[in-house]
Amino acid sequence: MKKVVLSLALVAVLGLSFTSCRETKETAEDAVENAAEATKEAANDAAEAAGDAVDSAKDAASDAADAADAAVDDAIDATSDAVDGAVDAASDAADSAKEGAENMANDAKDAANSAVDKATEASNDAVDKATKTGTDAVNKASDKVKSN
Repeated sequence: MKKVVLSLALVAVLGLSFTSCRETKETAEDAVENAAEATKEAANDAAEAAGDAVDSAKDAASDAADAADAAVDDAIDATSDAVDGAVDAASDAADSAKEGAENMANDAKDAANSAVDKATEASNDAVDKATKTGTDAVNKASDKVKSN
């Protein structure tokens, strides 16, 4: 009977060990499948994250290019405004210089006309005085001739 009990115990242990190996094998296969699936999902997530990063980098580069274009446009506008302002200032300065020259020419013309008028008046006065002096001298001479 001892032999029978030991044989049954041996058969039970062997039976349980085969069952345990199968379950372990199935559990291991499930674990491998789960690990493979998790790895696949992680790889897909990483690829998606990399794609998102590339898209974000593209967007950032596009935004930077747009900002650079805007900055160039602003610089061109500012330069154009500065050039326009300089042209306007130069034009105003030229107009002022022209106006000043015209005013000086008019002042010189007025002064020359005034001098001519004064010279004419002085010469007329001199002629009048000379005529009067000559007339007085002729009258004196005539009076002397008459009195003699």
